[in-house]
Amino acid sequence: MEITNRFLLSGDNITRLSCPKNKIKFKAGLPDTIVIHYTAGRSAESSASYLARDDVGASAHIVIGREGEIYQLVPFDTIAWHAGKSAYGGRTMLNQYAIGIELDNAGVLTKIGNEYQAWFGAKYQADDVMYATHRNETSPRYWHTYTEKQIDVCSEVCRLLIEKFSVKTIVGHEEIAPGRKQDPGPAFPLDQFREQLLLKNETDEPNLMDAQGEVTASLLNIRAGAGISFEKIAKPLVAGTKVTVLEEREGWFRVQTVVEGWVSKSHITIK
Repeated sequence: MEITNRFLLSGDNITRLSCPKNKIKFKAGLPDTIVIHYTAGRSAESSASYLARDDVGASAHIVIGREGEIYQLVPFDTIAWHAGKSAYGGRTMLNQYAIGIELDNAGVLTKIGNEYQAWFGAKYQADDVMYATHRNETSPRYWHTYTEKQIDVCSEVCRLLIEKFSVKTIVGHEEIAPGRKQDPGPAFPLDQFREQLLLKNETDEPNLMDAQGEVTASLLNIRAGAGISFEKIAKPLVAGTKVTVLEEREGWFRVQTVVEGWVSKSHITIK
């Protein structure tokens, strides 16, 4: 994947939609921030199509689906309408500073019997649900989880944006509009995600050889190599599984538990 002429280079998993309503360019030296959102919609395709409509007063640069598919609506040198009324780091109205990434996710769910229902009526099974307390709230609720592939693709896109635009800040919509917005919510590992992406110098990281870690995702695939193209070698690791970190490579850890293999480092907390 690469960025060419303000767009992600088109490929099998990247679809470009027309969104002519966004015309104003970022000022020189911008964007310098990425805002992570969830769509609270039925699918990545339906959310992307909705945001691209001329009669809708919202948009985003890209939407990432649950299988890692990407829809790009707005070129990266153009302001999109994703942040709304917002403030962070002494600045307000973050649209003018930030690229908006939307992740296909239903958001808050309501438990009905043995299923969990989104506001739009779709129902999900327990394997796709997390019971957790939002950073801006005091009581736990049910949240739709993100997929490993979705988070990995988001990480890859963010790395490209950091290199292309010297991005210094990654925030959730919930942090720039607290009380008004709650995305991406506790199911997205926001703190670990940005810490790993924004480290200034990897040589300053502690030696991770034989470090002890713990799985934070509800289910984490373990693969034969460092990347989502490698085959899965065992059943997914569940949240709370203890692992020994043996090696790090391009956003992945080689870990040892009952088996040895590679996992996305975004889903591992080092103890």
